[in-house]
Amino acid sequence: LYFKFFSIHFRSAMTYRASFLLSCLGHLLITTNVFLSVVFLLDRFDSVGGYTLPQLALCFSAVLAATSLAECFGRGFDVFHQLLSDARFDRIMVRPRSPLFQVLCQDMKPTMLARLLQAAVMLAWAVPSGAVRWTPFKALTLALMILCGAGIFFGVFLINACVTFFTLEHVEALNIFMDGPREYGKYPFGVYGRPVLVILTFLVPLALVQHWPLQYLFDRGPAWYGLLPVAALLFLIPCALLWRLGVRHYRSTGSKMSRVKCRKI
Repeated sequence: LYFKFFSIHFRSAMTYRASFLLSCLGHLLITTNVFLSVVFLLDRFDSVGGYTLPQLALCFSAVLAATSLAECFGRGFDVFHQLLSDARFDRIMVRPRSPLFQVLCQDMKPTMLARLLQAAVMLAWAVPSGAVRWTPFKALTLALMILCGAGIFFGVFLINACVTFFTLEHVEALNIFMDGPREYGKYPFGVYGRPVLVILTFLVPLALVQHWPLQYLFDRGPAWYGLLPVAALLFLIPCALLWRLGVRHYRSTGSKMSRVKCRKI
């Protein structure tokens, strides 16, 4: 059913192909501009924090792939406040499917696949560049960084959606963890200092899918760092609990359909 929804959204986006292609081009230009700042900086200096250009390309491409996957398939939570303000969440509550699943299917953003393609191109350049002495476990670690990273960003989107149960609008401060990683994720988080690294390790575990696994890939840390992306998925547990709390807190907006009291999760 989920893939049927994705097919519907993709065919809808392709109805106006010129607009779709221009949107893809716009997203590509934004992320390309972000990484060009790294290229120009390393044209002046040999390294940043001891990291070379191929290593930073690997870092940025992993973060870009993770954020692109989350934005493409988790877009429904990014626009969740519109469901509440338009009373459409009341209809979701009376349907026989999980509200979480229905919100997930409400909106998808196929144009983010362009960024995923860009990340794949960057990885195709960075992987054989000599930045990493590859082993099968290191290849698995890179895959976990992308997939588990997408899960962490999905969790951040979910938290932002849950907050709107109480505020009715997005909290802009959360954009530090939603849109910000595309900017500051171009460097390993340890470059920004210990306080930032602590926050992104224990509060929102973005460092568990970026900084610490990279230390293992670059032979700067032990092998068990490569398993930290899996441990980062524990972050989804409080996210799910917060969603349950938000749904239980939800009250209808006053429309005829919303007068039905539903506490279905």
